[in-house]
Amino acid sequence: MSKLSIYQADSLDSSVFETTKGELIGERLSNKGIRFEQRPTKLLADDASADDILASYKYEVEALQSASGFASVDVVKLRPEHPDREAFRNKFLSEHQHVEDEVRFFVEGRGLFYLHLDQEVWVVLCEKGDLISVPNGVKHWFDMGPAPLFTCIRLFSNPDGWVAEFTGSDISEKALAWEDLVKDDGSVNA
Repeated sequence: MSKLSIYQADSLDSSVFETTKGELIGERLSNKGIRFEQRPTKLLADDASADDILASYKYEVEALQSASGFASVDVVKLRPEHPDREAFRNKFLSEHQHVEDEVRFFVEGRGLFYLHLDQEVWVVLCEKGDLISVPNGVKHWFDMGPAPLFTCIRLFSNPDGWVAEFTGSDISEKALAWEDLVKDDGSVNA
């Protein structure tokens, strides 16, 4: 179940707002200039390659590219048994920003986006079917958890793909992590 939790940046131990209602998540994020949609997904084979996944979502990807001018697209698929899962997790855990919109469409699994907006941190648990677009310049980080299980289609304006500008802030180290927010059985902590 997708979830939005909002925390004060100077008090990251308890939220000031929470919802699991997709429409309300989209509305709240839209008010901050962030796109959030819940879209239908397709059944994928466990061994589906990136090419297979992109072929399955060909029309959806083409529509997004046409509407927003994205120059490149790729697929990130991580499983708990991936030997480099810890390195991948650590790569995205520090606060950073981009000079382009960061678009992720979760076609399997889940992940946590943390958005540092003014004096608040907005935590969005994205699930299968969720599309989130973090605008350029928005400070954020991503947590896939210690046993990542997700597949995302990523779209970029930059043909080089994912390029981050790290802020040097330690705010991501102060925020509640995956282990604090998502239960072992995959459900969301209340």
